[in-house]
Amino acid sequence: MRYAYAITGALLLGGTAIAVTTSSNVGAQTAQNEGLTAAAPAGAPASLADMVEKLQPAVVNISTKQRVKVQNPFAGTPFGELFGQGQQGGAQPQTRQAQSLGSGFLISADGYIVTNNHVVSAGAEGASVDSITVTMTDKQEFPAKLIGRDAATDLAVLKIESPRPLPFVKFGDSTKARVGDWVVAIGNPFALSGTVTAGIISALHRNTGGTSGYDKFIQTDASINQGNSGGPMFDMRGNVIGINSQILSPSGGNVGIGFAIPSEQAAPIVDTLRKGQAIKRGYLGVQISPLGEDLADSLGLAKNRGEFVQGVEPGKGAEKAGIKAGDVIVSVAGQEVTADQNLSSIVANQDIGARVPIVLIRNGQRQTVTAIVGERPSEDELNNFAQPQGDEDFSQQDQNPGQATQQALGISAIPLTPGIIRQLGIAADTKGVVITAVDGSTDAGTKGLRRGDVIISANNRPIASQAELDAQAKAVAAQGRAAILLQVLRRGQPAIFLPIRLRDK
Repeated sequence: MRYAYAITGALLLGGTAIAVTTSSNVGAQTAQNEGLTAAAPAGAPASLADMVEKLQPAVVNISTKQRVKVQNPFAGTPFGELFGQGQQGGAQPQTRQAQSLGSGFLISADGYIVTNNHVVSAGAEGASVDSITVTMTDKQEFPAKLIGRDAATDLAVLKIESPRPLPFVKFGDSTKARVGDWVVAIGNPFALSGTVTAGIISALHRNTGGTSGYDKFIQTDASINQGNSGGPMFDMRGNVIGINSQILSPSGGNVGIGFAIPSEQAAPIVDTLRKGQAIKRGYLGVQISPLGEDLADSLGLAKNRGEFVQGVEPGKGAEKAGIKAGDVIVSVAGQEVTADQNLSSIVANQDIGARVPIVLIRNGQRQTVTAIVGERPSEDELNNFAQPQGDEDFSQQDQNPGQATQQALGISAIPLTPGIIRQLGIAADTKGVVITAVDGSTDAGTKGLRRGDVIISANNRPIASQAELDAQAKAVAAQGRAAILLQVLRRGQPAIFLPIRLRDK
């Protein structure tokens, strides 16, 4: 308030001074904003109004009506029958209505609309979508039919019927987009239809931690909020270069970090869905991990150059080509595997049945194999092959570290015996050592290793004793590496490779 008063006071004093010195020439006074025009930043228009006026009619609001089955909260109580509409115990699930709101845009005069898959999908387990309604900027409403969807890229295509041609927009080329380019987003945030926001491209090829292989977004600081999903991101020529899809926010509202699916990825998917065809993608049958810092250190390789093979699916192209768990795939069909161009996306874009050369690193040696690309299974089938994560808190150690604190990795282990193998419930021919204690202050403890885990190999060499484990840790340290790669087996799960950082001396 003191700051506000100081400004007000300065204005009053200034006005008095002007009145005194110009009293003989009152007619010469002009308002401060008389004839003022703001200069546009270089490369940007003075106003976006003309462009927005043309684009807005092609952007629509999308709403769904859903039925959700919920458990009776009074089940098992004296009020169960009363609030369960007379059902015994009131335990039967009840049906509730729900709605969702999002955005979309027309891509043809005959009513095809692009949006996010999650905008037109059931929002909860046990829910179903009853109807989809599209609302135009002039408030006309149309029932919409779902033509096709692709969960992997979060895209969907709808169709509405209109007696007249509809306004539409076309895709642009997102491969020409550069960080710093101006962009405009139009959508339905918080049900505020026709909202226009502007900003710049903050980053390209942004990975937000998804596992679909298509996690390669355009990041923007244009305000994106709940309800913007499925709406278009335009460049300064009015072409759609992205489909607004996600936000990163601790509060659920805009903090200047929004993500859009690039048009280079979306356009071919949309074209296929529009034709009523299923999306088919290439598949090798490998379970992979990014080559992050710890994993790269454990292998003595550069990070983010290639991807690590955690497992190989029996009978698929990778196994037939001789690819093994522990390999690092660095290129496919001449395309380098990097953080910006991951293995899944490269393989997915290969023709099914094609023979492709794959360059990999095994035990420090580069070699090339040839694989035949298969067809990617459904997401349900893929989940059966995916590494189970479990819901246990692996950071909790149930044992006294004891001797583990004295070991090179903070791990104390003993050789496997037939009795221990039976107790652990693992395959009778398993070789390795079983962990008896872990020092929770070490990287091994932080990453969840615990009593009962079996270490099969260290530094890609089989081990059968604590001495062999420590010897491999010393060998890795002597080579100047900061981490060692362990192959670890836990009951009920397939073996995985895990990089463990060496203890500081």
